[in-house]
Amino acid sequence: MGDVKLAYIVQKPQYKGETSRLAITHAIAYQTVEILLEDGDTVTPTLCFVGEGVLGLQKGQKAMDLYGITSTESHIKNSLLVDLDVLVCKEDLAKYGIPEDAMPDADDMGADKKIKVAPFSEIQKAMEDAKHVLFF
Repeated sequence: MGDVKLAYIVQKPQYKGETSRLAITHAIAYQTVEILLEDGDTVTPTLCFVGEGVLGLQKGQKAMDLYGITSTESHIKNSLLVDLDVLVCKEDLAKYGIPEDAMPDADDMGADKKIKVAPFSEIQKAMEDAKHVLFF
């Protein structure tokens, strides 16, 4: 089987429903799948935010304080903590006026991985390279 690449494409804002956050949870769950694979087989997920999917990524979210639910920011931090590749579309950030430095990081949790703000062409390449592309 070798390396199976998965592309999780989040294209809807997180405040319109639970599915966008579920994409993050599913991408993180790749580690569980690897336990069941044969030696040498791997799963490599890439989590991509495009279109309106970039709207809920700003750091400093207070969802737990205000609503008693986990925020998209906390899910993104967990993604970075498990070394998941997270790509955010540069053109869509510009379209919605979101600065790159507003993206969350997991430095406070000890993560080395960072969100990568990338041109859509790089996200397109991740989709082309993936065996399975999942849209949320």
